[in-house]
Amino acid sequence: MQKNLWLKLAVLLISSMLVFAVSCQKKTVAVEKGSNSTAQEDGYGATTADASQIGDKTLDTSAAGSASGSNVVLQEDIFFDFDKATLTSEARETLTKNGAWLRTNADVVITIEGHCDQRGTNGYNLALGDRRAESVKTFLVDLGVDRSRLATVSYGEERPLDQGNGEFAWAKNRRAHFLIR
Repeated sequence: MQKNLWLKLAVLLISSMLVFAVSCQKKTVAVEKGSNSTAQEDGYGATTADASQIGDKTLDTSAAGSASGSNVVLQEDIFFDFDKATLTSEARETLTKNGAWLRTNADVVITIEGHCDQRGTNGYNLALGDRRAESVKTFLVDLGVDRSRLATVSYGEERPLDQGNGEFAWAKNRRAHFLIR
């Protein structure tokens, strides 16, 4: 009887430890091959990243296009380096065009969505997505867009653009996306 009790207690202890270990386990974060941690940053923390291999994913903004009758430049997402909320030179170029369009179309209100890849914890990715959206918002405000027309939201890793695994898919998911309200 005592041997049976010890066996049950050991099985209970081991299963409890396994459940605890699995539930508390952090996601593995892989370091990007060729990442440049010593890159120079400007006032917006821009680094020299090459986003040319990231596929374009655009938002259908046909309703927003009617605001000015011209093409809407808000169709381009802003992409970020791994674990960064700093704007690349390519991102600043795109945002400069977006800012000019937003100043011309003063009746348009947008939401800037911050997104992350699947690496990192949910809480960390929500915070990183928020920093990414706020970085974009700050840049647009500095260009003269009224802050009251810009809202931000973070979805962390919850709304991936690409469901795949690997750097190519993850690079597409590290983004700020514009939604015209």
